[in-house]
Amino acid sequence: MKMKIQGGKHLAGRIDVYGAKNAIGPLVASSLLVDGTVRFKNVPKLTDLLQLLDIIRDMGAKIDWTGEHELSINTKDLDPSKLDKKKMKKMRFSILLLGPMLARFKKIAVNEPGGCSIGNRPIDTHLFALSSLGAKISSQDDETIVLQSKELVGNYIILPEFSVTATENLIMAAVTATGHTSIRLSAAEPHVQDLCRFLVKCGAKIKGIGTHEIEIDGVKKLKAPSQAWAVVPDMLEIGTFAVAAALTRGKIEIAPVVPEHLDAIRNALTRVGIRHEIIKNTLHVQGVGRMDSFKLQTMIYPGFPTDLQAIFGLLATQCHGTTLIHDPMFESRMGYINELTKMGANAIIADPHRAIITGPTPLRGTEIRSLDLRAGATMVLAGLVAQGETLIHDAEMVFRGYENLDLRLKALGADIERILEP
Repeated sequence: MKMKIQGGKHLAGRIDVYGAKNAIGPLVASSLLVDGTVRFKNVPKLTDLLQLLDIIRDMGAKIDWTGEHELSINTKDLDPSKLDKKKMKKMRFSILLLGPMLARFKKIAVNEPGGCSIGNRPIDTHLFALSSLGAKISSQDDETIVLQSKELVGNYIILPEFSVTATENLIMAAVTATGHTSIRLSAAEPHVQDLCRFLVKCGAKIKGIGTHEIEIDGVKKLKAPSQAWAVVPDMLEIGTFAVAAALTRGKIEIAPVVPEHLDAIRNALTRVGIRHEIIKNTLHVQGVGRMDSFKLQTMIYPGFPTDLQAIFGLLATQCHGTTLIHDPMFESRMGYINELTKMGANAIIADPHRAIITGPTPLRGTEIRSLDLRAGATMVLAGLVAQGETLIHDAEMVFRGYENLDLRLKALGADIERILEP
């Protein structure tokens, strides 16, 4: 798929924020642990999610879209022997099935999942976490990893890194394990909090939600809540649309937002000089005046999210002065810089984790590529601010994390067209 964009339009209007991609994945995975029909609302229709739903549907889950963004899941008749390892290998999202599958069926055999090519993302932390609950790990062949346990037992676990998905897998495995589990150096992102609060609603006993120290007392059974669970708004969408307003000298109202989730993002907007304010649950952003260079380092939450690093790297091309960006998490996440230089950006990749960008520089429309999900969204925004026509190849990457991004931007005034290839 390609996208064609004519730059130079000022975006204006109101945009609805959908549920977070990084929240709905673990929420869907956790439905494997819950008796009854689980219902979610504010569910984003993303290609990654649809593929995850296909994997659990193949095993016998009953899945229904009961509304435009409402989803119901019943996993009563799940057959673990029908887990499609080839489908799991294709997508990183599927790693979230490790914890709940092990907890429910006491055994799971998987190939290491794939996903974006943003660097090495081994599953060692996942294996360490689950083995700390008593899982035995073995290799079936060169590609297949087997996890099994007669009984998962709570433990005091210090994670080797602040891994979001490893934290989520450990939480999902521990909520029905025997005894007490203490997790140290746990991730605390809003989507981790959303998973914990949902599980508590189902009957789990979890304390320390939103901190890096989580305490869990295992329960024998989880039961589906009577009401649909609203997926937390996607702070990454919010950050993306805020930057879109700044780049296009536009004015956008973004809602709903959870203000406390946006501290690091709003701090960065303030340092750049972007006018913004939150009124009730709506973020108002106006792209006026001078924008200044900045220093940015991605960090674990509540620090600045790595998934918005490329978006702010693009923003730096339109700021006065030299910006230094440091992303210590993934060693291949700076590739988008090469695409921006094709458009006229004055930027260099200093090393696999750092980029130096000097601006402001006018960007010119040309042919560029989506290298991964977040770089893809960055290229779309680059097309909006560039002079002339931008043609983005591999644009389907964007829809892994943004539902109908092109149509939603078009509603704000963007000149953008989706081109389906034969």
